[in-house]
Amino acid sequence: MVQYNFKRITVVPTGKDFIDIILSRTQRRTPTQVHKGYAIARLRQFYMRKVKFTQQNFHEKLSAVVDEFPRLDDIHPFYGDLLHVLYNKDHYKLALGQINTARNLIGKIAKDYVKLLKYGDSLYRCKSLKVAALGRMCTVIKRVSPSLAYLEQIRQHMARLPSVDPNTRTILICGYPNVGKSSFINKITRADVDVQPYAFTTKSLFVGHTDYKYLRYQVIDTPGILDRPFEDRNIIEMCSITALAHLRAAVLFFLDISGSCGYSIAQQAALFHSIKTLFMNKPLIIVCNKTDLQPLEGIPEDDMKLVMEMKAEAMKTIIGEGGEATDDCNVLLTMSTLTDEGVVAVKNAACERLLNQRVELKLKSKKLNDCLNRFHVAMPKARDGKERPSCIPKAVLEAKAMEAAEKEKRKLEREIENENGGAGVYSASLKRNYILAHDEWKEDAIPEIHDGHNVADFSNPDISMGLKELEREEGLLQHSEEGGDNDMDEADPSPEEQAALAEITKKKNLLIQQHRVKKSTAESRPIVPRKFDKDRWFTSDRMGRQLSSLGLDPLKAINRARSKSRGRKRERSTDSMEVDGDHQSKKLRMRSRFMSMLRPPGELVSGEGFKDAAQKKKAIKIAKSSSKNRNKEARRGEADRVIPTLRPKHLFSGKRSTGKTQRR
Repeated sequence: MVQYNFKRITVVPTGKDFIDIILSRTQRRTPTQVHKGYAIARLRQFYMRKVKFTQQNFHEKLSAVVDEFPRLDDIHPFYGDLLHVLYNKDHYKLALGQINTARNLIGKIAKDYVKLLKYGDSLYRCKSLKVAALGRMCTVIKRVSPSLAYLEQIRQHMARLPSVDPNTRTILICGYPNVGKSSFINKITRADVDVQPYAFTTKSLFVGHTDYKYLRYQVIDTPGILDRPFEDRNIIEMCSITALAHLRAAVLFFLDISGSCGYSIAQQAALFHSIKTLFMNKPLIIVCNKTDLQPLEGIPEDDMKLVMEMKAEAMKTIIGEGGEATDDCNVLLTMSTLTDEGVVAVKNAACERLLNQRVELKLKSKKLNDCLNRFHVAMPKARDGKERPSCIPKAVLEAKAMEAAEKEKRKLEREIENENGGAGVYSASLKRNYILAHDEWKEDAIPEIHDGHNVADFSNPDISMGLKELEREEGLLQHSEEGGDNDMDEADPSPEEQAALAEITKKKNLLIQQHRVKKSTAESRPIVPRKFDKDRWFTSDRMGRQLSSLGLDPLKAINRARSKSRGRKRERSTDSMEVDGDHQSKKLRMRSRFMSMLRPPGELVSGEGFKDAAQKKKAIKIAKSSSKNRNKEARRGEADRVIPTLRPKHLFSGKRSTGKTQRR
């Protein structure tokens, strides 16, 4: 079975990429170190090797392009005409011819310059000839850059073409646009063709596969065809005409008898008669679709007459195939893809007609006699008159009976769900299939097993009460131990202290509420700087005023707050230790440096070499303007040179001497 897989064609690089690939490979795979002290024969050999290697790489790449693209004269006529319809074979052959010419030109250039290099008299002359040879080769590639780009576009489009086998069992669907062809192929195959209620939704060939009598059939959905002259048909319609002309297939001509497609039965009949020459020697079935909108018996007499004429033409194709006229029931079929009525019957009729035709053709061929001589069908003969019925062991019958009984007894989860309230009420038990020693363990609250025992068996329900009792006793013990240290806590507060405590608690709760209100509206309030936010002035004076208003002495609270906020700065000792002289001088230098950093840039300092402050400012201005361009170029200093990367990095990598050509 021949199949054309255009997805395997290698990507065609552009002209610039082609040159970069070849020159990079030449740089990496050939020696790159040469000295003028070498013998002239060695210099000639060095540059001749580069020219030959470059020519070989160009030849391999261009040959791959020419060989991988299909030759229109060597492939199946279906694909040849389809490519001609899509791309115009003249332009296609011209592009491949230009690539082939470029390959020959590069070979001639290399041959000529190798001859010249044999007589090079110096390193400079040999190098110049090498540069000229590679330059001319690259110029040839640049001239064919449009052809390379055109072939790459064709390669991408060919990779999207469906994989059609022209020799396998094929069912071809054709007819006017919007008559239900794509809906039919979606019903009988797993193809997902876009279906829309307007014409020319299908713009190219789509392929699906279906099975009939354990055989695989190829189903092709073609774009719609309009009834007009051959010269006026566009590329979309020509795809369908090409498939009808070259594929040996069973043809299903779809007819919309309801008229919802936008075309009358008369127009569809005219299309049938205009392309009926393409149906010769092919099984033809006329399918009347959309019977859910309009039954075949309810159409007008004129339209019925046209349908009968089409049926008579289809019968002629059967007689031309060598069939019998009694097969007229399979020539005109009705169907509705919306209700699936008659879809399977149409598919089976098409597959049966195609299978019968292929069998008849094989029976008429000359190869049949050669094959029949190799076949022998052995028919066993009875050796006696005994009857030997089939014997099935009793154990097998019993096992089957028990299995059937279990299937009958076993309830499905859906049945159990319906018995227990349905979806949303019934919850399936996930513990039902647990493998435990006892089935009653499955519904335990904690079904984990440890050392053969259920962990839930060791849980004490009163353990939480015992824990609370222990915590209460521990709290009483701690309270009794702390009682000797703090006698004031045991005494009950006086009424004045209780009133002050209630006032403080009330004030605290009020502040918490205010803070929560502010926090809830924080997004919509403007941010007030802390400098002017009086609400945040939580100073000790404010705290003293508030405590004084309550009738309390604020001194203890203020002193406690000050003692906590005191820093941890170590006080300087007043011992007789003297600071060392070196440490003192270092401290003075650091202070002077810090003070110099605080000076304005234009202030004159003695020792800098400027006459006055104006001269220093002018020098600083000139220095900034001179470094502006350097900073724009992202250079560190004046000696930092910027080398733009115009070539790949490997072209500037280390040199290697002559020797084995191995990848590093």
